Amino acid sequence: MAASSISYLWRDPQAAKGFRSGVSLHSHTNQSSETLDFLANFGNQYPVMRPLLSRMERRAESMYGFRINYAASYWTPPMTPKLAFDLESKQIQNLDVAPMVSITDHDNIKAPMLLRTIPSARQIPVSVEWSVPYGTQSFHLGVHNLPSARATEWMATLAEYTAHPSERRLGEIFQALNDEPNVLLVFNHPMWDLYLIGKERHEFLVGEFLQKYGAHFHALELNGLRHWDENRAVRRLAEKWNMLLISGGDRHGVEPNANLNLTNATSFTEFVHEIRKERKSDIVFMPQYAEPWKHRILQSAIDAVRDYPEFPQGSRTWDERVYHPDRQGVPRPLKELWPSGRAPRVMKWSIQLVQLMGRGLVSGGLRMAWSEAHQQRLALGELDG
Repeated sequence: MAASSISYLWRDPQAAKGFRSGVSLHSHTNQSSETLDFLANFGNQYPVMRPLLSRMERRAESMYGFRINYAASYWTPPMTPKLAFDLESKQIQNLDVAPMVSITDHDNIKAPMLLRTIPSARQIPVSVEWSVPYGTQSFHLGVHNLPSARATEWMATLAEYTAHPSERRLGEIFQALNDEPNVLLVFNHPMWDLYLIGKERHEFLVGEFLQKYGAHFHALELNGLRHWDENRAVRRLAEKWNMLLISGGDRHGVEPNANLNLTNATSFTEFVHEIRKERKSDIVFMPQYAEPWKHRILQSAIDAVRDYPEFPQGSRTWDERVYHPDRQGVPRPLKELWPSGRAPRVMKWSIQLVQLMGRGLVSGGLRMAWSEAHQQRLALGELDG
């Protein structure tokens, strides 16, 4: 039987007592490419936004000579691998336990490979968040602790499948990953309808996916950036399939992961064995998870467009972190595409408005507006419902 325990630091400040280590799973760095095609979907979902987006698209074509290509554009989170590693480690150390950090950027292992050149992070596992096309949906799998000697080979295998999906081949890959004794395979945020195909259709595909391949997965993720209702649904899903639950913060901004795993393991490989062999998982939710979800999502968006003058060059301003193909189709930072290197005034004003929402009275007012009785009920009821 799977044994998952869940505690909440705001209710039990001593939740980490008796454990040796804390594990941060599923976080992102500036090595992760985050798609911008949600902007096009946003315009389709909210017709009031369509004229604004259309105006921006026309101006881009007239001023720069190319159409905005949302699908080929992307943004990168602000934190470098070292900054992200230090952020996650510090939060765990504040619990008076030893830190383990597994960074999972989208479909690449650049961050852990870079970190392994730094003495303080040499033991970091080689991990990735793999995007798996499945029917009309795409699922994200946390693949943690790939064997170092074959990590590049494994990444080529995963990329080949993503580019050319095949049901038979997918089963072979999952079997081979499961055969790696030290690899941890997690179904990340399984109830998130990433492509907005509809709740009923998404849940059908999740069930079909688990029926075919669930025996190869070691846990389902309770996601630190998804809301209470969705994580409750994941808990019910785990009960239905007798699967273990595990933490996964999914940090993209500068707030540390909102949940962690606690363990008595002294190495990440030992932690993997605890999950895979003992089927035991101890999860703790951090105080930031009790904040209103809408406020946290807004803050994460604001983190994405904030300026960070203290960060290394290339990560300081939002237009250094957003990429779009140039006339030759080569992705380049927007800052390099602006005339004279300066953003158009209308876009600059829009970004400043978003930044304002995260400051002072505006941010506080929004938090109060979202902290209504329903939200408070969720914060007190936790994931038991």
